[in-house]
Amino acid sequence: MQDIRIAAAVCRCRPGNVARNLDTMERLCQCAAADHVQIVCFPELNLTGYAMGEELRQTALRENDPAMQRAAQIAREYNLVILAGLAFASEDGRLYAEHRVFRPDGHGAVYRKLHVAPPEEKVLSPGEAAPVFEARGVRFGIQLCYDVHFPELTTCMALAGAEVIFVPHASPRLTSRGKLASWLRHLPARAFDNGLFVVACNQTSKGGSDLSFPGLALVLGPDGALLAKRTLSGEGLLTADLKADLLAAVRSHRMRYFLPRRRPGIYQPVCKC
Repeated sequence: MQDIRIAAAVCRCRPGNVARNLDTMERLCQCAAADHVQIVCFPELNLTGYAMGEELRQTALRENDPAMQRAAQIAREYNLVILAGLAFASEDGRLYAEHRVFRPDGHGAVYRKLHVAPPEEKVLSPGEAAPVFEARGVRFGIQLCYDVHFPELTTCMALAGAEVIFVPHASPRLTSRGKLASWLRHLPARAFDNGLFVVACNQTSKGGSDLSFPGLALVLGPDGALLAKRTLSGEGLLTADLKADLLAAVRSHRMRYFLPRRRPGIYQPVCKC
């Protein structure tokens, strides 16, 4: 990978108020560009907002929605790679939690949440692919909130070449410090076990279905160490420089890089239904 400056956004994402959410995204992108950020990641469903049950369906976008066109325009205007979230209604009537990659050159990409949380199961359909993307000299995966509790997914992305995993959340309850304690139980393991950076961010303030989000962002190194955090409840960016030499130090260490020494033949029961 190349050295890269990234930003993880903490922002309020108002359900159904796409125009207001786009304004928030553009304002934060302007700040990111001024700070020489190259990739900025927004929380899960930041464009449409998050709500439970059928209320979520009411916020959904469709392909070629003007909101997506404006997001692509923001990426071009500020020369940023933007990772933005939305509820997407497909032509067959299914609803997905998506995170889209908007690039300055207009080439986009899509990740669909693979592991739907129990409160979402009646309305959201799970995705079926775990892609790894490349931009600005970095290969990265995206996992949405509940996804990151399944260790095999991070390993699959690491084996496909991911150097960074972005984890946008719409995770309610707790204070930002309480949520930090929760994240620090499992996110460092994903980074440490797979030798990659982990960047996570969350919504803040009131959302749909009377949910409240604590606001939080953090960056973990490929050794599992906490590199940066933002625990304030207000909107803003957590900016961090991801250094190639830190990744190389872990992946060249014979004791600290575990992936090459896996024995997948032994793990077959893990993948049985």
